[in-house]
This record gives sequence, structure tokens and C-alpha cells, in this order.
Amino acid sequence: MQTLKKILVKVMMYGVMLFVIIISLFPVLWVINASFKTNGEILSNPFSLPSSFSFETYRYLFENYSFGRYFSNSLLAAGVSTIVSLLFYAMGAYVLAKFKFPGRNLFFTLFTITLLVPAHSRTQPIFSLVMHLKLYDNIWGVTLVYLSAGMAMSIFLLKAGFMAVPKALDEAASIEGAGFFRTFWTINLPLTKGALTTAGILMFLNNWNEYYYASLLTSTDKNRTLPIALSFFTNEFSYNYTRMFAALAIVIIPGILLYAVAQEQVQASMAATGIKE
Repeated sequence: MQTLKKILVKVMMYGVMLFVIIISLFPVLWVINASFKTNGEILSNPFSLPSSFSFETYRYLFENYSFGRYFSNSLLAAGVSTIVSLLFYAMGAYVLAKFKFPGRNLFFTLFTITLLVPAHSRTQPIFSLVMHLKLYDNIWGVTLVYLSAGMAMSIFLLKAGFMAVPKALDEAASIEGAGFFRTFWTINLPLTKGALTTAGILMFLNNWNEYYYASLLTSTDKNRTLPIALSFFTNEFSYNYTRMFAALAIVIIPGILLYAVAQEQVQASMAATGIKE
């Protein structure tokens, strides 16, 4: 009886996991599959495989609709902001994790409280700052705004990662004469690559898919990011489903590939920081 009960529990667990995987991946796979089909195939048999695979639609988008520029704008804004902010967040999390000083818990609490602040509530001060710096309708203005994105979650993950590094290593480095930056850069940072990868991926994907501030701070075609361009093309390609789904695929595929490459580091970070899947 106990054996049968265990089998049923496992079957239910795997069934639930399979259901979650299907409902999560199916829309993405369907969009990618539809991007290779003709309008007629999409309308007549939406769940079938395409009669032939051709990247002509993708080539058409990059050649005729400046998708290469939109892609590079998104990559620049998301990539540069993630790398720069990750470095500063890592240093801040390292200090919070390794050093005791008055107000340490207060600082950490203030960082995490920002999770409760709606992003749109910062619109006026951010817009005023960008205008004052004369960075309106400039991809660097968007990049500047993205620098503060994901701060609370990143510091939370990175702090847990640094706390997992044995304090004995810091003490040994101090005895050998290593200073703050050397201990941080050569000992702690390499040992928290899982947390760094996880925080970096979360920040990059958030910035890659961000729409609100990118639309607010740009007005010309040359400074559009992919999500902004996609909103225009959704209207323009409403009659051409193949191109519309190809444009959607261009936006979502990079994030999937990024996670696929770094999934081992992400899973290791979740285990190290006590975040269970």
C-alpha cells in the first residue's frame, strides 16, 4: 500500500511538472514554429509543422525594417547597463555581507524596500534627469536609466553568494597583505560566479524586454529598442502573421539562448543561496 502511494505521489508530481513545462514552453515554441509558416498554413492548420523551413522572413526584417539597428540598440542598452551595474552591485553586496558597521541592516532593508516601489512612480524624476543631461532620444539615456534596474534583487542574490564564501579565506588573504579590492576581486568574486550569473541574467532580461522607459525616452526610429519596434510592427504586420511572429521570435530567442548557456550557473546559485526550484 505504501509503495502504491509513493508511486501515485511521484506520478502526480511529474504530471504537474510536465503540465507547467508545457504551458510555459508551448507559446514560445508555437511562435517560433509559426514564423516559418505561410499565412495560409497558420490559419488553416495552426498546430502543424511548416511545409518548408526558410529564414527568408528573418532576412527580410533585418534588410527592410532596420531590425539590425533595433537589435544592437537593445544589446547595447541591456548589455552595458548589466555589466556596469553588476560590478557596483557586487561591491555593495560584498560590503553588506562581509563587514559589520552601524546601519548595515538598515541599508540592506532600504535596498530591498525598493522592490515595493512601482517603477512608474519614478517617471518624473528620471525624465527630468535625462532631459537635464541632454540624453533624451539617445540610447545612452536609456542605458543610464537601466543602470538602476534590478538593484534590490541583485544585491539580495549577491549578498547571499558572498556570505557563502568562507570567512577563513578573507582572513588568510588579509594575513598575506591583500587589501579590500584584491580580496574582493581575486577571492570572493570568482567564488560567487553563480550568483553573479543569476543576477546578471535577471538584469539583462529585464532590460532587454523593458518597454516603458524606452518608449518614454526615445522618439526617433534610430534609437528604438526591439520591444518598441515590436509594438509598431505588430500593427503594421497585423495582416502578415509570418512576419509578425518572426519579429516576436527575434525578441524572445536571445533570452532563451542566454539562459540555456548559463543554466548550470543559475541552478548552482539557487542551491547556494537557499532558493529552491
